[in-house]
Amino acid sequence: MSRRAGFLQSPWRDMLCSMSKRYLITGGAGFIGSHLAGRLLADGHQVTVLDDLSTGRIDNLASLRSNPRLQFVRDSVENQATVNLLASSTDAIFHLAAAVGVKLVAEEPVRTIRTTIHGTEVVLEAAHRFGRPVLVTSSSEVYGKGMRVPFKEEDDVIMGATQFSRWCYAYSKGIDEFLGLAYHKQFGLPVVLVRLFNTVGPRQVGMYGMVLPRFVEAALAGRPLEVYGDGNQTRCFCHVSDVVDVLVRLMETPAAVGTVFNVGGGEEVSINDLAARVIGLAGSRSEIRHIPYEQAYGLAFDDLPRRVPDLSRIRRQIGFQASYSLDQIIQSVVDEYRRAT
Repeated sequence: MSRRAGFLQSPWRDMLCSMSKRYLITGGAGFIGSHLAGRLLADGHQVTVLDDLSTGRIDNLASLRSNPRLQFVRDSVENQATVNLLASSTDAIFHLAAAVGVKLVAEEPVRTIRTTIHGTEVVLEAAHRFGRPVLVTSSSEVYGKGMRVPFKEEDDVIMGATQFSRWCYAYSKGIDEFLGLAYHKQFGLPVVLVRLFNTVGPRQVGMYGMVLPRFVEAALAGRPLEVYGDGNQTRCFCHVSDVVDVLVRLMETPAAVGTVFNVGGGEEVSINDLAARVIGLAGSRSEIRHIPYEQAYGLAFDDLPRRVPDLSRIRRQIGFQASYSLDQIIQSVVDEYRRAT
């Protein structure tokens, strides 16, 4: 066995031989990160959450804070000293920290680029220094304005013009993927890359432009559901518990190293239809109101008509099958908002 092959496999072998592992989750107080932390704790592991709470919320960890196997560190993923210290005492890293939501990306492009690219660079360098496997969450945004649907991991991509700030996230996440694959190829670092499509469920908030919580909150309050653009754009939604299950299983799968995976739902729905379903399942009398992108974001906005994942690779690798239908996903969010009011 070559030195590189030995380095690649030994961290995974050590992890798989240990019943209880120590995980670091960057962005662990966020929507997906907090669900991942809960899952890992429920599985008997130790979890360190690193989050600066710029978009994450400490309330997301409320049900977990009393668990002695949870450690919370409030700091930026860009702080190299902190990341190195935490990486040195962990078995593996889930890197989720990044800018959140189309609205935030459009309004704060500098923060988006800096956090996304520099944060990932810091995490990968720490993982390399201490020989820690790392899973990096990327985004379906990297497909840009690709017209070949469904999107396959090996497809060419077409990016929007740089004058539209929303594409800075797509470019940044693409650089994240290049970095991850480069660390794997050049240094043998065990890296898995996951392109998340629209992930939804309890704890997600609409303040950064997330469409489903925005719709549910409006429907339950009897306000109009604001659909941006003509509403004919389509998306696929996946419940956060299904996404978390995939992340955990990929981290435990040595054959997934060095590979990019789409993860998302398989049911394509227009935003108009999504709004109508939310109104129906919420028992609401709200109406649907269409808002121009320029009014919604305060600037010119470039969007794409369809975003649908090809899930063949993740199905072959771990047998992925979403357990929630779209209506069940919507109902779970409606139920949570009702409990909170």
